Amino acid sequence: MNPWPIVLAALKRYRYTVLAFVVLIVAGTALSVAIISQERALRSGSAQAAEKFDVVVAPVASKTDALLTSVYLQPGSSRLLSPEMTTRVLNDERAAFASPLAFGDSYRRAPLVGATAPLVTHLSNSALPEGRVFEKMTEAVIGSAVDLKLGDTFSPSHGTHEGADLDHAEGHDVEITIVGRMAPTGSPWDRAIVVPVELVWDTHGLLHDHDEDEVAAGAATEAVDDHEHEGHHHDGHEHADHPIGGPYLAGETPGIPAAVLKAGTVADAYRLRQDYNTDESMAFFPAEVLIQLYQTLGDVRQLMTVMALVTQALVMLSIVASVLILFRLLLPQFVTLRAIGAPKLYIFFIAWGFVAVLFTAGVAIGLGAGYLLSRGLSAIIQQQIGIALTPSIGQQEMLLALSIWVLGLVIALLPAWHLQRRPLAEAMKAY
Repeated sequence: MNPWPIVLAALKRYRYTVLAFVVLIVAGTALSVAIISQERALRSGSAQAAEKFDVVVAPVASKTDALLTSVYLQPGSSRLLSPEMTTRVLNDERAAFASPLAFGDSYRRAPLVGATAPLVTHLSNSALPEGRVFEKMTEAVIGSAVDLKLGDTFSPSHGTHEGADLDHAEGHDVEITIVGRMAPTGSPWDRAIVVPVELVWDTHGLLHDHDEDEVAAGAATEAVDDHEHEGHHHDGHEHADHPIGGPYLAGETPGIPAAVLKAGTVADAYRLRQDYNTDESMAFFPAEVLIQLYQTLGDVRQLMTVMALVTQALVMLSIVASVLILFRLLLPQFVTLRAIGAPKLYIFFIAWGFVAVLFTAGVAIGLGAGYLLSRGLSAIIQQQIGIALTPSIGQQEMLLALSIWVLGLVIALLPAWHLQRRPLAEAMKAY
């Protein structure tokens, strides 16, 4: 005897109740799958965003804070390397290039990052797809996601102005021209505007110009109006005339929050990391800090996964309890089947098949819903932090869904066993 026609008839008759059960299973499965998929996407995306940064040197503080500031462009500590240490780091010949980083300004919420042309080229895979790197202080290269185009000009504002009125943000008296666009990096640098570090120093009064000192000394006897004219001239013209990209001379280079070093060889990278771990500076590979973050993230993922599984188990048990109540409503039909000679095993498969269909449909739909949920979460997180996230359904998610499904099939045995174990005489008396 084939039990499936009766199973399908019962599913159709109680379709709204069945739909409610399936929705509960879908929700639990989707949450469990999305947690694992999202955690792996975060790992992959953050690692890809940091892979171009060999060694980061920063003042002694939290490595995590320094990583978030220098690589992921998040607001962080205001501590600076001393000018002496800055000069030493930027002139280290073991590095293929050493780029200082400077922050503090923005334009339309896009962070303005002071750096050097070699770092821009390096992050853009050795060549810019549009335009060129900056060659003057008043030129800039934009990230791939910045809503500006080559030839546009703008004046930056002080601070990031998150949530502020951009029309009333305090601006700097300098006009910057966009001359290039970087290739996509999958990192917050895609939303950044990169300018020569000297411009950031100059707009914050940190740039020391030896030529200006000589001019100021020779002009000590000039009239006050001429002196004011010079000040105006400095704001409008000397930005473009000041050399960029070094040399970074002792006594003329200000402190910086961080520097990115591109090592010539792996051995040089380890030596740089060792030599700049001192009492006033720290050097690290971004990967080593990410591993620590991943461990914490993994612990949180495991806790959330366990909570999701426990919740799913409770949902399953509640569904089984509800099915038992539903089967009491179907008791007359089961008694009739037993009375006309249907074996106990046939009744068992009807009851088991009814619950098994619920769990099979719920887990299958939940797997797809978990993927969609993970994609939605990735889009929200990517919008917030700027890291490209690509969620996927991998072996872990498949094993988790399989485990939930098998557990559901096992739990489905409970109402089936309870129903078929009742003697026919007792069932008919209850009927």
